[in-house]
Amino acid sequence: MSPNELKQALSSGLLSFPLTDFDAELRFDARGYTGRLEWLMPYGATVLFAAGGTGEFFSLEPQEYSQVIRTAADTCRGRVPIVGGAGGGTTLAIRYAQEAERNGAQGVLLLPHYLTEATQGGLVAHVEAVCRSVKVGVIVYNRGACKLSPESLARLAERCPNLIGFKDGLGDIERIVAIRQKLGDRFVYIGGMPTHEVYANAYKALGVPTYSSAIFNFIPRTAMEFYNAYWAGDTVTTGRLIDQFFLPYLAIRNKGEGYAVSIVKAGATIVGKSAGPVRPPLSDLKPQETEELAALIRKLGPQ
Repeated sequence: MSPNELKQALSSGLLSFPLTDFDAELRFDARGYTGRLEWLMPYGATVLFAAGGTGEFFSLEPQEYSQVIRTAADTCRGRVPIVGGAGGGTTLAIRYAQEAERNGAQGVLLLPHYLTEATQGGLVAHVEAVCRSVKVGVIVYNRGACKLSPESLARLAERCPNLIGFKDGLGDIERIVAIRQKLGDRFVYIGGMPTHEVYANAYKALGVPTYSSAIFNFIPRTAMEFYNAYWAGDTVTTGRLIDQFFLPYLAIRNKGEGYAVSIVKAGATIVGKSAGPVRPPLSDLKPQETEELAALIRKLGPQ
């Protein structure tokens, strides 16, 4: 798949980040992960991001990372494109990106680098180095310490033909508008706020119509129902789901740090598709919180 073909796929439907399966000893469970992908694919996500944020990229060892990408690429080959997460310092991010490409991923999502802040020049050099290290399409994730300006993205667009996407997880409206005005259709623009469904309509008005869904991991029918209604302008359906599910869901998610991942794993367990526990330093939901989530899911009906 060429970078432009991946750009088209990213523009054409709902995107998602499969959970990474761990067993009781917190080892990667390739068989469980394969089953998860087989279950999710028929629901209709157009691209899946393996070893992304929801997939706990930050807790994977390099060898495990290769297994995750290879398992995803082999399982989804010819059916759904796989984009592999990559991150960390420049040298390490290059190694992850190249490993994703080597193991069959059709693209790379460049996650924020580590703790330290960086100048715009440093960020440009970082993204450019990763893009030049692979031939597949690259999407940059503006979040955390990675806050690229419109001018920086314009320089990268000129230098890196395979930089095809911009994903936003900052929620900075002024920045998004400036980027869209400056770059136009050069990139595919993806919404990447945690539980992005509650931001979807606002981002659509900013020219960012595509987004990734974490809830697709455990209530894929509802995730697709919301997306289809959102795309059709059916505000009755989206409003109902926001009131009945998303706002109560956010109330649970906001009870703990790092719960954006933990609550998704809890949801998968509730619907009989357990991906195992989260790895430290994340923590699983408390029993009462899990029961509150289960009650919300039951109201939605079969998935």
